[in-house]
Amino acid sequence: MLDSNTTDFSNPSTFILLGIPGLEAAHVWISIPFCAMYTITLLGNFTILFIVKTEPRLHEPMYYFLCMLAVTDLVISTSTVPKMLSIFWFNSMEIDFSLCLTQLYFIHCFIVMESGIVVAMALDRYVAICDPLRHSTILTKPVVAKIGLAVVLRGSILALPFPFLSRRWPYCRTNIISHTYCEHIAVVKLACADIRISSYYGLLVAFLVIGLDVFFITVSYIQILRAIFSLPTKDARLKTFGTCGSHLCVILAFYIPGLFSFLTHRFGHNVPPHFHILMANMYILLPSMLNPIIYGVRTKQIRDSLLWYITHME
Repeated sequence: MLDSNTTDFSNPSTFILLGIPGLEAAHVWISIPFCAMYTITLLGNFTILFIVKTEPRLHEPMYYFLCMLAVTDLVISTSTVPKMLSIFWFNSMEIDFSLCLTQLYFIHCFIVMESGIVVAMALDRYVAICDPLRHSTILTKPVVAKIGLAVVLRGSILALPFPFLSRRWPYCRTNIISHTYCEHIAVVKLACADIRISSYYGLLVAFLVIGLDVFFITVSYIQILRAIFSLPTKDARLKTFGTCGSHLCVILAFYIPGLFSFLTHRFGHNVPPHFHILMANMYILLPSMLNPIIYGVRTKQIRDSLLWYITHME
């Protein structure tokens, strides 16, 4: 392990990820649910991709967006969990400086992408419920592809300053990161320089991107609820609202842990560090695991296709 008291390096070759400080003795036990969640994430999201690809009935905007969500979840979890488990199992704490910044970039890039995909799914539900007769003409395959490209470009561009600014700072205090992965603020806090630009940019992305996305989702669902409550019968209202249930669950699973993690990191100075790190890990793992489960359980077309494949494999 590198010497944590080194005071004369401006570009460290490696960082040291401590895992969850204060809970080192429980690392092996903590790894069990984390590994289980990652396994479910891989199985669930690859299953969603397989079913949508092989079932022509599911070649619709809603399921294209669901595939984008699955790919995003796979990248977010795979960019963090294997290294996390290597810390817990093998005490493999070193991570190359460039690899650390790459991990940092992928995390922020794909979290912004996932937020954009959730907005696109809200748009799909809005058109499907508020203007169903024009749904197929508004959300055509080229339009869906353009939305997907816009989501990718937005995430890629907005996340680019995170590693770029992090690389500029001199690191002369320590190379030890009290975290399980290279989280942006955890990295730049090690710099012996004024890091307000990095901090302010992180806040700007959080409030501008996530704030705007939540605003657009809220506006969409206000219009959706107005359309639902204008339906003549209770059964029709329940059936129509049921088509939005999966997406609402995904919204809650994505934004609530993220908001809690963000607020505790920025303002929860009395929150124990190990609790914050556990919540940051849940923010990475929980939505990625829950999304395919939510859609698999609540979406009849996916559920029926999965049961068909299971019964024909026996």
